[in-house]
Amino acid sequence: MKKDSKSKSKRKVRSIWVSDVHLGTPGCQAEALADFLGQHECEYLYLVGDIIDGWQLRKSFFWPQEHTNVIRKVLTRAKRGTKVFYVTGNHDEFLRKFVDYKLEIGNIQLTNEVIHTTADGRRLLVLHGDMFDVITRYHRWVALAGDVVYNGMMKANRHFNSLRRRAGMPYFSLSAYAKQKVKSAVNIVTEFEESVARECEKRGLDGAVCGHIHHAEIREIGDVLYHNCGDWVESCSALVEDDDGRISIIHWPNANIGRNESKLIEFQPRAA
Repeated sequence: MKKDSKSKSKRKVRSIWVSDVHLGTPGCQAEALADFLGQHECEYLYLVGDIIDGWQLRKSFFWPQEHTNVIRKVLTRAKRGTKVFYVTGNHDEFLRKFVDYKLEIGNIQLTNEVIHTTADGRRLLVLHGDMFDVITRYHRWVALAGDVVYNGMMKANRHFNSLRRRAGMPYFSLSAYAKQKVKSAVNIVTEFEESVARECEKRGLDGAVCGHIHHAEIREIGDVLYHNCGDWVESCSALVEDDDGRISIIHWPNANIGRNESKLIEFQPRAA
């Protein structure tokens, strides 16, 4: 009997973390995420905030079939036994008022944060991270204005890269380039990462997994292991854990942004 090629190509991992999907916005790479989820099986799936963009949906409703397909993939994973944690973020903060009710539907749990224990015994704080962003926390109007600017930049980015594709040129992120060139943006990322690390030290945890800043990263900050999922607007990145506790960044291939192969960045687990 001929084996199904899709099931044959599925990769089994212990855990998956994705964040900043921003369903409900034109910039969301929903088709790529659905493809990624369809080609991976896991015991634990963490949705680390800003999965649904409530800010944008309040302004104008945008919800194509591709976005529904992502929801279906998650529900299918839960139905088949994957433990799913929906960790709230600032763009889906409308869900935070329901966390106190300890909602758990099937294998899906709604929470503001959760502790994940890796296969090699490390305890990681999983949360979106917006509470460590001084702009989001103390200057909400600046955050809202920044969101408008970012959405405008992403719209320009789509048109810009559409022209590049027609010319046979690779994808180029205008927003990522701007972030790298603006010193204050680099400093904000560094301050964010260090704030997360301090919180882990205070709680006696080994590390953290967060999102929010759209910057996939794995690095040590002192004695803390810092992980960031990235996003599914530009980088199409996720974190995966294997059966040995090794956590890696995957940049998923996506025809819309000119990639043709996945990129894997690994961080070795600590020696026992």
